[in-house]
Amino acid sequence: MDIQNTIQTLREELNQHNYNYYVLDEALISDYDFDLKLKQLQELENQYPEYFDENSPTQRVGGAITKNFQTVAHQQRMYSLDNSYSKEELLDWEKRIQKVLGDVPLEYTCELKYDGASISITYENGILKRAVTRGDGFQGDDVTNNIKTIKSVPLKLKGNFPEKFDVRGEIILPFAGFEKMNQELIEIGETPYSNPRNTASGSLKLQDSAEVAKRPLDCLLYFLVGNNLPFKSQFEGLEVARNWGFKAPKEAKLARNLQEVFEFIDYWDIHRHNLPYETDGVVVKVNSFHYQDELGFTAKSPRWAIAYKFKSEQVSTKLNSISYQVGRTGAITPVANLEPVQLAGTIVKRASLHNADQIEKLDIRVDDTVFVEKGGEIIPKIIAVDLSKRPQNSERTKYITHCPECETLLVRNDGEANHYCPNFYGCPPQIIGRIQHYISRKAMDIEGLGGETVALLFNNGLVHNYADLYELTVDQILPLERMAQKSAENLVKGVQNSKNIPFESVLFALGIRFVGETVAKKLAKHYKSIDALRKATLPDLILVDEIGERIAKSVIEFFDNAENKIIIERLKNYGIQFEIIEKINLNATNKLANKTFVVSGVFEKFSRDDLKKAIEDNGGKVGSSISTKTDYVVAGENMGPAKLEKASKLNIPIISEIEFMKLVE
Repeated sequence: MDIQNTIQTLREELNQHNYNYYVLDEALISDYDFDLKLKQLQELENQYPEYFDENSPTQRVGGAITKNFQTVAHQQRMYSLDNSYSKEELLDWEKRIQKVLGDVPLEYTCELKYDGASISITYENGILKRAVTRGDGFQGDDVTNNIKTIKSVPLKLKGNFPEKFDVRGEIILPFAGFEKMNQELIEIGETPYSNPRNTASGSLKLQDSAEVAKRPLDCLLYFLVGNNLPFKSQFEGLEVARNWGFKAPKEAKLARNLQEVFEFIDYWDIHRHNLPYETDGVVVKVNSFHYQDELGFTAKSPRWAIAYKFKSEQVSTKLNSISYQVGRTGAITPVANLEPVQLAGTIVKRASLHNADQIEKLDIRVDDTVFVEKGGEIIPKIIAVDLSKRPQNSERTKYITHCPECETLLVRNDGEANHYCPNFYGCPPQIIGRIQHYISRKAMDIEGLGGETVALLFNNGLVHNYADLYELTVDQILPLERMAQKSAENLVKGVQNSKNIPFESVLFALGIRFVGETVAKKLAKHYKSIDALRKATLPDLILVDEIGERIAKSVIEFFDNAENKIIIERLKNYGIQFEIIEKINLNATNKLANKTFVVSGVFEKFSRDDLKKAIEDNGGKVGSSISTKTDYVVAGENMGPAKLEKASKLNIPIISEIEFMKLVE
């Protein structure tokens, strides 16, 4: 008997049965017969370890232990989607598309929006190499061992496929599996899980992959990313992916106009309740990859895709009281404390009231019966009051005038909805909130230090601002509640390791009002160092791409503050990265300095991304749309007619990729 051939034949047979059962939902053999073949393969692999294959069906049972999940950068960023809640918003979206593409015939791919955890899986030569969570879109956690246990994720592909590409999908937990897991917990007296989505997401971060293998997770594919993919549209890509072995839900439909999109939405708004898993809307994508390239991305989302969210489930319950929270910027958020009620799969006890205007607009009062829904299926909010059930002795809500934490008189700036506590450096929740923001993953990413520990350190007088973290010692931390030697050592080590965090993340970590992650990256890239940034004037800052007057004033106010100056000098002395460490590019030039280019069309010698990189490597800037600031349009085949018309109207030079190459030679 040829042992190697027998083993290989068994693997292929079992992979095919896995595909039939978990992807096609067509079982061709019984569970008993499948288990017999799997056992036979397991025995052969144990007997002949020289034929081990990490992608064998026997490896799906898990067993690998991951103590710390490695952070991995995505080759291609994972963007989030813009949301819409009405058909009018979809019509407006189509108008924005046509403004860029011109009056061209458009087709759309409609897919259900699955409520789970996003994943990016890399395949090389048809073999699953790595699986990474969405994270912040730029980087995520390597959860390869856990993903390999999911039966609908192919370990090895079938047919003809590119050498390397990524698939994007949603890890979900079907209702039946979720209910079975909860029933087992109830039977042993444990607390059941709250909802399928959070359980699916949490499963990906379990340290023992054997535990993940016990959970009936599923993976639904929705997109493929890579160079030279053998198809030219989203819908065709889904069909090809099915042939390779992926589970791309067949509910997807090709729509030839928005009217057909609306029909798809209307159908699934009713029939979604019959699906075996959670879905909260429909994702609509421009079908053509060429048009997707033309439309490009905003700072956060693709312009060629949008999510239509189904109307949220609503329930009524009693408002027991209103409390007020203080955020790290001093913003006051009123919170409704509700009689607990079941809503969209979770128990809701609290809901945001947003601000004083919202309370006044809805005339919300304590002891009212209120209607609650999940805004975008995530955050509960009160949408109306049932006036027929209002008590006779009801009194209007009086918004607080002083900070609930430090008793400082609240202020409300013209044009702003929120009240603020101005005691920026003396109000405990603001101080704790700023330190918690500083240590967070997208900021300084300090391991071994969580939000509760920050509050513990502050309340025990060990830290008063984030600079104090760098003077903490193990001996100081040990006496604190729930602190052992190892925990204290890890905390101090995590703080010291944060000195390697790059400048753009440090700038975000400082917590300057209105300076989010994207703005911090732009400011860091433009000014290169903290010293250059804090010398910038208001007119200088406003000239930076996408920096408006509100952000510019906030930056200047931050650096003018005496306490902030002291903190930054201390952080400098501790060795925090306050300037960009430039990566040396031997091919870089300044030939295109102060020139802005817009790229449009399909190219022979470059991919669009390579062309944009070549522009930036030579000192130029890539614009997303044509304007009076555009110096050149680099045009390939099938350039968008709207861009061609606009460039001609503004007399902007249109050059080919050959002419571009001559510019940088």
